[in-house]
Amino acid sequence: MDKEKQKEELKIPPIELLREELAREEAKHGFRKTLWNIAVVLIVAAALTALAATRLFVLIRINGNSMEPTLADGEVIFLRQTKEIEKGDIIGFYYGGRVLLKRVIGSAGDEINIDKNGNVYVNGEALEEPYLAEKSLGKCELEFPYVVPEGMSFVLGDNRAISIDSRIKSIGSVETEQIVGKVVFRAWPLSRMGMMR
Repeated sequence: MDKEKQKEELKIPPIELLREELAREEAKHGFRKTLWNIAVVLIVAAALTALAATRLFVLIRINGNSMEPTLADGEVIFLRQTKEIEKGDIIGFYYGGRVLLKRVIGSAGDEINIDKNGNVYVNGEALEEPYLAEKSLGKCELEFPYVVPEGMSFVLGDNRAISIDSRIKSIGSVETEQIVGKVVFRAWPLSRMGMMR
């Protein structure tokens, strides 16, 4: 009797129902596999991005007003790590255990002259500086004309009245080995975010 009840209770489902169940299980497995593959790709992409960012870029928060109005205190910028710089670039360089940001005015062999009104001349030509709020000789310990030594760059802050830069003998011209890179992007504040030259 018990065996007959067990036979009645043990019904084999139709083949269509088994096929539907198999298709559902395969779909679940395929979905999980797809999710896993996406997760692996995202993790690898994030790791590569982080590696590239730390090798290619340096994130810096501005501390001070020596580059105003171009860069303001508290702003966040990215430096692209490079030693290849041009006149007009804003560079970051090591000095006294920190990174200073200044604008490249002259390179090796250039003759720099700054008059008492703050007008800058490079190789006898007046430098157009639309990025300045006002011109100033500021604190200056150099005698002009000044010739930039080989393998160095002459740098000035955009806020000439208060900037401590190549005009001060303790900083002087910046050696290529000191250079971290050049400013390429402002990340903060959002209202001023964008690429920089």
